Amino acid sequence: MNSFDTAVQIFLTHNAFHSAAINHAIRVITGQIIFKGLVLIPVLWWMWFKPDPRSEWRRETIIATVASGLLSLASGRLLAYCLPFRQRPLYNPELHLDFPSVGLHDAVVRTWSSFPSDHAMLWMSIATGIFVVSRRVGVLALLYTGIFICLPRVYLGLHYPTDVLAGAAIGVAITCIATRDFVRTRLAGPILQWMNGYPGPAYMLAFLLSFELVTQFDDLFLLFRAGLKAL
Repeated sequence: MNSFDTAVQIFLTHNAFHSAAINHAIRVITGQIIFKGLVLIPVLWWMWFKPDPRSEWRRETIIATVASGLLSLASGRLLAYCLPFRQRPLYNPELHLDFPSVGLHDAVVRTWSSFPSDHAMLWMSIATGIFVVSRRVGVLALLYTGIFICLPRVYLGLHYPTDVLAGAAIGVAITCIATRDFVRTRLAGPILQWMNGYPGPAYMLAFLLSFELVTQFDDLFLLFRAGLKAL
């Protein structure tokens, strides 16, 4: 672990809240999907249906944002699998730090590499897309993602600061590229045309995709793991 990670983790643990109620609230915020995708994804739906002279551009940008989120999540999990394993601070005995993470111990979390943070990649990617559509709402989305999604994961010892910063930077970069005109029109334009022509199946699939993004495909991942065990 580098000196930056060490300094931040020591500062947070030494200045951790001494209130059991506050630490429990932070654990709830970190563990429940209602405080993650169930805040940001509905904002995209609101923007989609909001009357606007630039509705085509806005909808293309939202499609590009969702595609960026999917790519960010997939990239984060692929990098965690391919890069050298990095043990999460919570389980690293060399740190000699006590994290307020009682109740968050999970076998999957323990065996999944800490770098990079797929939460930071996904939700910073989505928040950046919201910012592209609306600066005012986007600033709130970025602040919310940083304060309620990213920071608690460092505070509880689920990630090092560099895990979150690297994940956030990659997620932001992916969305910035995908929402540029020369990429957005080629990526999102045909999808929007198909959605306009077949609204029934399009919105059904959009709903299912939104649900899986909110849960970060955890249900499908668990189903896949159960299938592998059965085989």
